[in-house]
Order: sequence, then structure tokens, then C-alpha cells
Amino acid sequence: MNVSLFVPCYVDQLAPDVAWATLRVLERAGCRVHYDPDQGCCGQPFLNRGATREARRLACRHLERFADAEAIVAPSASCIATVRHRFAALGADAGDALLAQTARSYELGEFLVRVLGKTQLGARFPYRVAVLQSCHGLRELGLGTPSELVGVGDAPGPTELLLRSVEDLTLVAADRPDECCGFGGAFSVTHPTLSGRMGLARLRAFTDAGAEYVTGTDVSCLLHLDGLRRREGFGPRAIHLAEILANGAAASRPEAGAQ
Repeated sequence: MNVSLFVPCYVDQLAPDVAWATLRVLERAGCRVHYDPDQGCCGQPFLNRGATREARRLACRHLERFADAEAIVAPSASCIATVRHRFAALGADAGDALLAQTARSYELGEFLVRVLGKTQLGARFPYRVAVLQSCHGLRELGLGTPSELVGVGDAPGPTELLLRSVEDLTLVAADRPDECCGFGGAFSVTHPTLSGRMGLARLRAFTDAGAEYVTGTDVSCLLHLDGLRRREGFGPRAIHLAEILANGAAASRPEAGAQ
């Protein structure tokens, strides 16, 4: 399958190893991957702050850059949720044909599991790992079952299915598994104390569960937790799902992930 790799701006600037890991995973899954170096921000930060004119301009540019894509895949649940669910509401002046491509935009894990039907990718990661549920991924992309939904079961989402198939990985569950980490984009800037307290609560929960690493689908949330870990001196290291899936059969402790 032909795949266009969408690298969100904060991944490009703050965690480029995640983009390279995503490329390796997609190629391992049998995809032909195209990357357009002229791509840019999808407009999510502007949209979240109410700057709809700027967000609309970036949304239109994003749609034009990926106009011919068979599938668009990104290592970011929040950016994909923005593209899939909020571009049309922005009134992006791109025409129905371009807006239709938003339905072909996928977070990495959901693309592998729900589109390609793959969970076995030959990865090995011999550590205890907890999952940080992304709020956008959980509630806008359906990558899991939110705890507020009563009586609907708790089927594993794509992230958990992929991690279960990683050799030697032990999946551990923390209390209140879908509680927000407190990052929330601009929320962490406008409410830094509250954001930090929420993050520390998640960090303690993962520590109490015995996790050596915490993984998820959004670099921003993982960087938030890892910054708290380094400042406070405790807790599991953060590593993106793509980095675990790209780890292959390496036996040594990986250098990927936030330091």
C-alpha cells in the first residue's frame, strides 16, 4: 500500500526519532512510504486557541499537500483527530474531493491494525510497559474504551493489541488508565501548576504499577511526562509506540525515546 507519512511539527522539531521509527515500522509492514518535505503544521495549536482564520489556512495547505495520498499516516492521535474531525467544521475552502481525504488519515497503530490487519511486526522489547491513553485518540479516534462509557465492554484498542504481540514485553496496567496526563497543548502553558499536578498523578500511577517505560500515541503527552520524570527524579521513561515497534530483535536497552 502507498502511504504518505505525515510528521507533525512538534515531532519534527522535538522527537525526530519517532518519525524515523514510524517510517521503519510502515516499511516493515510492507508499505511504500512517501514523505513530502514541504508539509507543515495541520493547524491544531491555532484551532485550540480560537485562531480559526490561521487554522483554516493551515488546514487548506495540509489538504493540498496530501491531495493524492492513498493513505496518510502519522505518529500522532491528536493531529489525526484534528484532520479527521475538525477540518470540515473549520470551513476549509478545499472542495469535497480534498476534504474526503481526511477519512484516509490514520494514527499509526490504528492503520496497522484496522487497515492492514497487522499486529505481528517482529518487534522485541523486554521491559514492563504501561500505556498512556491519549485523550484525543481515546475519545475522538476510538482507540480504546473510555471509562465513562458504562456497559459497553472493554475491548483492547490497537495500541494494546500491537504491544501484546511484541516479544518479551510485559504490559502493566495503572489505576485510572484513561485519566488525562495534564498536557493538553496550550493548557500546560496557561495552567502550568494544574498541568504538572495531573502529570505527577499519572507518573505515580505508572510507577506504582511497576512500569519501566510508558508508551502512547502522542509525543506531546509523552514529553510532558518525561519532563516531569527528569525534574522529579522518579517514574518510567517515555517511549513512543513507533519506537517500540521499530525496536526489532535488539537485545540491549534502546536509546530511543526521551532521555
